[in-house]
Amino acid sequence: MNIPNLLTLLRILLVPVVVWAIAQGQMSIALAAFVIAGVTDAVDGYIAKHFDQQTELGAYLDPLADKTLIVSIYVSLAIFGFIPPWVAILVVARDIMIVGAVVLSTLMERPLTIQPLLVSKANTVAQIVFAALVLAAKGLKLDLDWAIFVAMWSVAVLTLASAGAYMVGWARHMSN
Repeated sequence: MNIPNLLTLLRILLVPVVVWAIAQGQMSIALAAFVIAGVTDAVDGYIAKHFDQQTELGAYLDPLADKTLIVSIYVSLAIFGFIPPWVAILVVARDIMIVGAVVLSTLMERPLTIQPLLVSKANTVAQIVFAALVLAAKGLKLDLDWAIFVAMWSVAVLTLASAGAYMVGWARHMSN
């Protein structure tokens, strides 16, 4: 257990704080916890790479922490009426499809290694920006309706494009 892994665990522990804050309508607390989670993500990655502290545990924990945070925020924001439910459904469905494809490939003894695609990285950025804009608008009482609208549709388009790209790659892998 090294510093990057501890920071990743802190990010995982922030998830219930963010969910609780959204559920209580304490959007400034949710925003602060989300920002702290983002900072710990950047710092743990920097330390791991630049100080040769990358571990197998970290390779599993980091994406788990990222997905847990994003999925929890989107589901919470949708449940409590801060974003349209279809956006959360789209984001969660994409992740379930990817995990399902990996599990199915493994069960069929055709293991698949997922490599992040450029569209997937853009999708992650869009998802983070959209969530941050919603939290900032509610928590800081800012009028960000136009930016939120653009970010929401960016998430929709990039989530669909990313899901499609992964599914095409999976289909190619399974047909070889």
